[in-house]
Amino acid sequence: MSVQLHYFFQKAIFISLFIATTCFAQIQKSSIESGVIFPNKSIRVVVPFPPGGGADTLIRLISPSLTEGLKQSLIIENRPGASGLIGAEIVAQSPADGYTLLMGSTAAVTDKNTKQFLPVALVSASPYVVTLNPNLGINSVKGLIAYAKSNPGKLKFGSSGLGSASHLAGELFKSMAGIDILHVPYKGTGQALTDLLAGHIEIMFAPAQTVMPQIESGKLIAIAETALIHSESLPNIPTVSESGLPGYEAVGWFGLFAPAGTPKSIIQNINQKVTFALMQESIRKAMMERGADPAGGSADDFAVFLKKDQSKWAKLIQANNIPMQ
Repeated sequence: MSVQLHYFFQKAIFISLFIATTCFAQIQKSSIESGVIFPNKSIRVVVPFPPGGGADTLIRLISPSLTEGLKQSLIIENRPGASGLIGAEIVAQSPADGYTLLMGSTAAVTDKNTKQFLPVALVSASPYVVTLNPNLGINSVKGLIAYAKSNPGKLKFGSSGLGSASHLAGELFKSMAGIDILHVPYKGTGQALTDLLAGHIEIMFAPAQTVMPQIESGKLIAIAETALIHSESLPNIPTVSESGLPGYEAVGWFGLFAPAGTPKSIIQNINQKVTFALMQESIRKAMMERGADPAGGSADDFAVFLKKDQSKWAKLIQANNIPMQ
């Protein structure tokens, strides 16, 4: 083969590879912009809390439907620590391509880091359950407040971490009731629940999906739920507001987020699949049985909800000098 012919073939191969690479990149870009996640790659959902908590339970309930709808397998990765901020930071630093999502909550997505994420879908916004160890011998909100006032600083309430909904719900209760109870933060709801069952702490403002089995078995007592109006998923538990603390309301929410910069079309695509999952009767029933109210709505609806929720807790934190992570 002559030198010239050899050079011609090398150049032809180079041009072919360049065209193929360019076309592949354009197809990939087009698929992302159109909201279709590029095939043959799993989607990672980071849960910034240990297994067994509210966020972990809910994403595992809806993951089969999401897997089918998105045509991709979901890998659920628990990355606990720093009240959810470690897992949140992992997602914030990931490529904004729809392949890495955060199953966030009140603690993991705060007014300090909210600009790092885009709300995708609100999965659940549910009341928490004011849960007591039965050895305390109290079975009402009025009884709890009266005991706390007679024994300032004696009672301890556990939470899944500083800034979590279970923490802030307790702080709001303290503030409105005018009582002194000690906050004990844990690395997750599961660890706090273990200590509540053992009697190392006496109170939890807990996600219903994590404590209802123990309440139904008699190992724990539920004295109230934290919604202002009765939750459909907890019809037999009175609200704190009607039980001795008028106007009290605290909601724990869980939802999916994507890194800032993720194309709107991808956000909408995933939102539609979550919305569809939350409409499935089997999923709704499973959530309701665990005390979690299915949410849904558009990504914009979630953004409005998030802004209002963060404003409420920011005022409480500032007014009461509550230490955060």
